[in-house]
Amino acid sequence: MDPGHEIAGTVFETGAAYRGPHRAGDWLVVGPLAYNPEDEFCASGQHELCSDYREIAQHWPGGFAEYLAIPPECLRLGTIQPLPTGMDPAVGAISEPICSCINAQEKGCVGLGDTVVVIGAGPVGCIHLCLARARGAHVVIMADLEEERLVLCGALAPDHLINTSQTNLVDEVRRLTRGRGADVIITANAASATQVQAVEMARKGGRILLFAGVPKDQSRPGLDTNLIHYQALQLIGTTIFAPRHQRLALQLLASGRSPGDQLITDRWPLTEFRQGVAKAMAGRSIKTVFQCDLHAS
Repeated sequence: MDPGHEIAGTVFETGAAYRGPHRAGDWLVVGPLAYNPEDEFCASGQHELCSDYREIAQHWPGGFAEYLAIPPECLRLGTIQPLPTGMDPAVGAISEPICSCINAQEKGCVGLGDTVVVIGAGPVGCIHLCLARARGAHVVIMADLEEERLVLCGALAPDHLINTSQTNLVDEVRRLTRGRGADVIITANAASATQVQAVEMARKGGRILLFAGVPKDQSRPGLDTNLIHYQALQLIGTTIFAPRHQRLALQLLASGRSPGDQLITDRWPLTEFRQGVAKAMAGRSIKTVFQCDLHAS
């Protein structure tokens, strides 16, 4: 867990040497990444493949604070955008994970007519649901072990919910697709067993987005490579995002095609951080936002 890397806030002051466009009072959405312009991928415009990026909340202090100093590297080489006019700052803050989901679904060519299965109905899984809808998916199926997560996810109107603690996931997806299998499967959880299931439930030519990482000692789950070979499946791994993905995420939220207000189920003052985190970690919220007393509404 990166502590405090989803950030929106107002500019309180700028340093004497700052010559950029942002002024005191401006609302900004602060993407956490600072890319290395000398990296070969950044040089070719593939910032999402940067091998030497740095990140707020990893290399620098994160946003769970009343004030945050934006590193010069993030100002020069990062992803910082004005908050779109009229947008709730809390919605702007949660644009960060949406950026990575856009990158993944872009690579997986999620689109019109697709049947999409998202394994994991947590915050990221719910974002994938909303994004697949926005990209034109025909059917979106959500799966999770926890009934409470599925109930929360149900408010976002997936076509089907599967409780995998009660139902065989692969068999149920096959049944729902009349034996055909899903066009796209997104593993939005840290369980390597679901990567195996994803291969088993994909239709011929299907795309499997390995979105979530898994523990290092579980990262060789024993995939059936004959299924991958003979079914002509595509396994696609993605991580982080490029500046264009942040711009797209903010456009998507501003347009209402991704319901940011529905994704945020809890808002807490920063002074009640422990309580808010405990509820989020228990899976009893989708996205939890912490607001400083200075800016709480």
